[in-house]
Amino acid sequence: MPLELLGPGWSGPHWMLAAVFVPLSAALLSFLLPRLASPLGLIAATLTAVAALALTREVMAEGTTRTLLGGWATPLGILWRADGLSAALMAMTAIVGVMVSLYAAAYFRHEAHERAYFWPLWLMLWAALNALFLSADLFNLYVTLELLGFSAVSLTALGGGAAALNGAIRYLLVSVLGSLSYLLGVALVYHGCGSVDIGLVAACVPDAPRPAMQVALAAMIAGLLLKTALFPFHVWLPPAHGSAPAPVSAVLSALVVKASFYLVLRLWLDVLGGGDGDGGGRWVAELLGALGAAGVVWGSVLALRQERLKLLIAYSTVAQIGYLFLAFPLALTGDAVAWTGALYLALAHGLAKAAMFLCAGNLLRFGGHDRIAELDSAVHRLPLTLTAFALAGVSIMGLPPSGGFIGKWLLLKAAFEQERFLLATVILLGGALAAAYVFKVVGHAFTPAERERRVRSVPPDMEWSAIFLAVAAIVLGLTLPLISPLLQVGTASAASAAVTLMAEGYA
Repeated sequence: MPLELLGPGWSGPHWMLAAVFVPLSAALLSFLLPRLASPLGLIAATLTAVAALALTREVMAEGTTRTLLGGWATPLGILWRADGLSAALMAMTAIVGVMVSLYAAAYFRHEAHERAYFWPLWLMLWAALNALFLSADLFNLYVTLELLGFSAVSLTALGGGAAALNGAIRYLLVSVLGSLSYLLGVALVYHGCGSVDIGLVAACVPDAPRPAMQVALAAMIAGLLLKTALFPFHVWLPPAHGSAPAPVSAVLSALVVKASFYLVLRLWLDVLGGGDGDGGGRWVAELLGALGAAGVVWGSVLALRQERLKLLIAYSTVAQIGYLFLAFPLALTGDAVAWTGALYLALAHGLAKAAMFLCAGNLLRFGGHDRIAELDSAVHRLPLTLTAFALAGVSIMGLPPSGGFIGKWLLLKAAFEQERFLLATVILLGGALAAAYVFKVVGHAFTPAERERRVRSVPPDMEWSAIFLAVAAIVLGLTLPLISPLLQVGTASAASAAVTLMAEGYA
């Protein structure tokens, strides 16, 4: 069916296609032309970011945007849908992606073997991320999740050595197990509803056999929680993120774990309706909140105990993921403040954590190690890097005026209004522990060196990429009037869109 017949909002902008097929095509070209991989990757990164930011601007101006690949309507066709949530995450991915690409061009400049493999895998991962944010049916989400997982695992192993391979194998096993659990749920949903389109499934769930749907959705969410590394499923994350090359660690921590969280959120909001009016949904929300609270405390404590910088940042990711799940019990009352806070934290964490891992890469390049106790006097040689780390730490701690502050403040506001004082205490305690491990690193970096150490120069591109992301995490806190309305675009249940299409005879 011609797309023009679908009326306003269904024209299928070219930006959606470009955001996926530009990095996908560039991944193939960079694999075939390894000597040109870096310039091809940088060009593709720029074009992909332009497409993602243009799509975000269009969503802000016109609302939810949809396109049908091949012109076939659901349930036979493949629907892509960009609303405020997906557009915001694509925009954050674009900013991180461009900076990581600039960083990687300098990081792998003298390592031809790693450079030849990094660019195809990274661009494939970026294409999979954008396709995942746009996909509107459960099976295509599985396909993009698999592409994302295999690309991420391959990038993890790129550093070589026993630690990197061990981390990659753990990551692979967890990724496959999580994907199989998700796929089992998709199969059960298809058996019960006869469709995998999210809108049609949302309309079907209330009338479908209840036990089968409960098992299906439980399997899907469990698989995604494993991939998200929510406590206690986090054991694979620190070895994988801590042993990968710096640009890969930045991508894994800032972007990849957000993809599975995004899918949990999609299932919760679009298929389950946010758990409203459902005792089982309330129980699940409270469980997710409890696991999130445990993750905040446990991840922060373990981060504080680390002696290596990259492992400290990796355990910090475990803690920050926990914050995202505190919104589930807080949003049961229908208050959008908790969701806005969690999504703001997701965006701020992506920018700040990418900056931190790039800083760790700079310090590792500078001193040949990332032992925190031996970072003495790094501030005198790498002032931009330490400034970037400190600014990113401001957002991770949740201090004003950063994006992390806005996210935590909104979560605190929801917790106090609902008299959930235990969750409020966890949010405040997590901020205090984050301050402790950030100042632990900064304190050692400012300590006068006892003896001269052998150091290497760090290219300016690597330092400026980190500080740009750190500043972006701070500036994000000043954009609440702009970002908050964007996050509200398309928050209505996906079932309403499906019902409209069916009524018009297009589905």
